[in-house]
Amino acid sequence: MSRETDRKQRVVTAFQRHVANPLLRRVPLQTVLETTGRTSGLPRRTPIGGRRVGDTFWLVSEYGEKSHYIRNIKADPSVRVRIRGRWHEGTAHLLPDDDPIARLRTLPRANSAAVRVLGSHLLTVRVDLRG
Repeated sequence: MSRETDRKQRVVTAFQRHVANPLLRRVPLQTVLETTGRTSGLPRRTPIGGRRVGDTFWLVSEYGEKSHYIRNIKADPSVRVRIRGRWHEGTAHLLPDDDPIARLRTLPRANSAAVRVLGSHLLTVRVDLRG
C-alpha cells in the first residue's frame, strides 16, 4: 500500500469511526453490521451499505482485510445485520475471488460510488441470513 493510500485510509477511517458511524448507527433504517470484537468480545456495530437478495446479504468492504469489522469476521463469522430496522442473524463469508467492482454494480448506487472512490482494497462479503 502506498503512503498516500495508507494516509487516505487513516483519514477516512478516523472520520467514519468518530463522526459518521456514531450518527448513522442511530438512524433506524440505516443498515448496520454487528460483529463480535475479536479482542474485547463485545458487540461492534458498523453502518454499511449493501443489498439483501433472498436469504443473502451482500456488501463490499472498502479496505478489505484492513477493516476492523473484516478482522472481527475472520475471528468469528457469526454476525447480525439490521435491515430496515429489523435484526437478522447470519454467517459472514469473505469472498476474495469475487469481483468487487462487478458486485458493486448490483448494490445501491450511492454507497457503491463512495466505496469505489474511498476504497483501496475492496473485498466482497456475503452474509447467509437465518430467519
